[in-house]
Amino acid sequence: MTDTIHYDLVHAGPDKDWVVFIHGAGGSSVTWKHQVTAFQGEYNLCLLDLRDHGSSKNVQPPYESYTFDIVTNDVLKALDEAKIERAHFMSLSLGSIILQRLDARRPEMIQSMIMVGGVFKADWRIKSFAHSGKFLSYFIPFRWIYDSFIIIVMPRKNHAFSRKMYRRQSKKLAPGEFLKWLGLYRDFFSVVRAFYERPLQRPTLLVMGEQDHVFLDAAQRYADKHAPTAELAVMQGRGHLCNLEDKVGFNKIVLDWLGQLPR
Repeated sequence: MTDTIHYDLVHAGPDKDWVVFIHGAGGSSVTWKHQVTAFQGEYNLCLLDLRDHGSSKNVQPPYESYTFDIVTNDVLKALDEAKIERAHFMSLSLGSIILQRLDARRPEMIQSMIMVGGVFKADWRIKSFAHSGKFLSYFIPFRWIYDSFIIIVMPRKNHAFSRKMYRRQSKKLAPGEFLKWLGLYRDFFSVVRAFYERPLQRPTLLVMGEQDHVFLDAAQRYADKHAPTAELAVMQGRGHLCNLEDKVGFNKIVLDWLGQLPR
């Protein structure tokens, strides 16, 4: 039993900036393994396993249901324990909503934001899935529900590696844990709506796959609304988890962008 989510620290030096990595629902810090290799010489790294994911099992208190504030509190507690006062934050998929909530709660901690496969609005597919998932969980195994969502978001043949990796990582989620995360849809719409409308205060990079048919349009609208503070990089021929599909291209985009920020 523990009251702090698991995190790994990779130190590059006391004079180096921090980068904090927040994975998506069903993933783990392993999602970022190719970024660790590329970033570790230039930045101090903090890789989080969110509650119920990876090595963050039996985090106390257990809670009967989750909100984005509960999950954000977990992140803040871990960062305070690690004594990370300010950092660049990189999020993946649903992790972007946690980062959005973090930006509202502790803005002084955030040096810049990189949102990969970011979620900024919910189209009819996501709304339908969120509202029906809880109901369907009474009749069919949660694994079928999760796999259906993965196929909706990453349907193409070249997304197979991303689907396989997320399926493998998600096997650590128990049915009850999955339902708690699915219940976040009650908070989902208010968090993204508030972030979408709030003035953007810090440099933000959105990295999206050109084949991310569920989330790309909303990311484009967000970047247009908040330009030039928000910038959009679209990776051609890539899907929702573009950091997994093209690690070399992705790492170059992000490292080049971070390198041009004022220190």
